[in-house]
Amino acid sequence: MSISPVHIVGGGLAGSEAAWQIAQAGVPVVLHEMRPVRGTDAHQTDGLAELVCSNSFRADDWTGNAVGLLHAEMRRLGSIIMSCGDAHQVPAGGALAVDREGFSQAVTGRLEAHPLVTIAREEVAGLPPADWDSVIVATGPLTSPALSAAVLELTGEGELSFFDAIAPIVNVESIDMNVCWRQSRYDKVGPGGDAAAYINCPMDKAQYEAFIDALLAGEKSEFKD
Repeated sequence: MSISPVHIVGGGLAGSEAAWQIAQAGVPVVLHEMRPVRGTDAHQTDGLAELVCSNSFRADDWTGNAVGLLHAEMRRLGSIIMSCGDAHQVPAGGALAVDREGFSQAVTGRLEAHPLVTIAREEVAGLPPADWDSVIVATGPLTSPALSAAVLELTGEGELSFFDAIAPIVNVESIDMNVCWRQSRYDKVGPGGDAAAYINCPMDKAQYEAFIDALLAGEKSEFKD
């Protein structure tokens, strides 16, 4: 008897991990990702598990941190996110940070190569069809308008609340290392063995206030209703 596939809507971190774990358990998966058919305001590629805010998975020390303990548990469970993160980590003190492009390409490649995973590049524009037996909706702040509207109607809610942040990227060539220095918080040695992974940029009061003024005057993202 054939097993009906589990349909997963959204190819981010959660959707990619769910697809991997289900397929590893011997159940077929159809992973629906709307990019590149429909883009978003934040993604730059069509890769799965593309990080669009911080490239840090936060603290990686399992002995004294809940996030680090979660990392350790995920590794024991064969997590694709942790495996690809470890393979593409960059120095970040006591945190696990990754190279965005290498990480996403690794997750995408492993899921594409899995015999029980089918990646459907299409938008699920509304509630999943009734003939999908098992469905996981793993979309977040960048959920398509059509799916968002369908969820609102189904739940009877007036609005959906998503919380996310955009982390700015600074070119290292623009940093004056005659003034700045490398040092990690608490001098912690990170998973990559580097205890001086962060670049510290000191400012006096005048410089700090000028920095704030420049941020306030800079180009901002468009706020949505």
